[in-house]
Amino acid sequence: MFAARAGRSSGLLIADLFAGAGGITAGFRAAGFTPVAAVESNKWAARSYSENFGNHIFTCRIEEMYVERSSEALRWSLPNISLWPMDLETPRIDVLVGGPPCQGFSPLGRMGDWKYEDPRNKLWKHYVRVLDVVRPKVFVIENVPEFLKSSEFELLTKCVVDLNYDVAFQVLNASDFGVPQRRKRAITIGSRIGAASLPKPEVALRRTVRDAIGDLPIWPDGKNWHIARRPTAISLERYRAVPPGGNRFDLMRSRPDITPRCWLNKTSGSTDVFGRMKWDEPAPTIRTEFFKPEKGRYLHPEAHRPITIREAARLQTFPDDFIFVGSSVQAAKQIGNALPVELSRQIAIHVRRMLSVDVMSYRSP
Repeated sequence: MFAARAGRSSGLLIADLFAGAGGITAGFRAAGFTPVAAVESNKWAARSYSENFGNHIFTCRIEEMYVERSSEALRWSLPNISLWPMDLETPRIDVLVGGPPCQGFSPLGRMGDWKYEDPRNKLWKHYVRVLDVVRPKVFVIENVPEFLKSSEFELLTKCVVDLNYDVAFQVLNASDFGVPQRRKRAITIGSRIGAASLPKPEVALRRTVRDAIGDLPIWPDGKNWHIARRPTAISLERYRAVPPGGNRFDLMRSRPDITPRCWLNKTSGSTDVFGRMKWDEPAPTIRTEFFKPEKGRYLHPEAHRPITIREAARLQTFPDDFIFVGSSVQAAKQIGNALPVELSRQIAIHVRRMLSVDVMSYRSP
């Protein structure tokens, strides 16, 4: 329904760090790039990546990855892991992409101890370590918007500027780039072939929940991940109490007898909790537990149920033939953690334009 799984190869090569199931890679491949190397620590996400893009992914922590540069090639290896040695040689990389873990920067990830420094906040340093060796023409990093306000981002910017990259960064809303979902992501693009820039929003590309999932059976048929949580009788009663576009407050008003006490005691805030999507608007941000309505606005616009895994994948613009490996919970994590494929494709198209300028400059006398 969205971007095709494969675009025509142009000889432009990418490597993906913190790859997940491959949301960024899928968008770049649809724009004509060829993926040749990737790193992901979660085994289920790595298996999904491998099924879709090939057996060139290292299932390890980024700290364990070693990259060495020779004259015209790169050698990727795991020299300190004797139980599973792996070695890969690739040509030089044109674009390095990746999304270092964002949970430590996200407000949801900081709701516990605000004094605790999440070690995942430092993993961008390993991205820069690989960047320093690979030296692609362009790099792309995605993260939560809060990342841009952090001291870690300030340090990252200094590091890549020292490596002679021009840097541009901005918070992009996926709904401005053909994704039927309001999802804000901090995108950083670095270039050593000229000025860095970001794609501009395209109002004409805006899509809705109906555009994404309106053609799917309203009742899950169990095919191709079109499966949903089986509600209890009381959950089903609660779903029925929420009108189109409504939320937990509608449940509280009409059926206080079946409303959880913790919600009755919380009379403000959390307006997305137990919310129902609207057909003709973009969806809210699809997170990893979209199958739980108590976690956000994840009720189907019409049916009395949460959205299915297939519907969530559609809202993240994964093509229907994308393969997810693992349990339903693992598939949901892979979908919720991904950069929307169509946003990635739009970024990739913009990066191709940056690279074409470089090619034209190179060919000029």
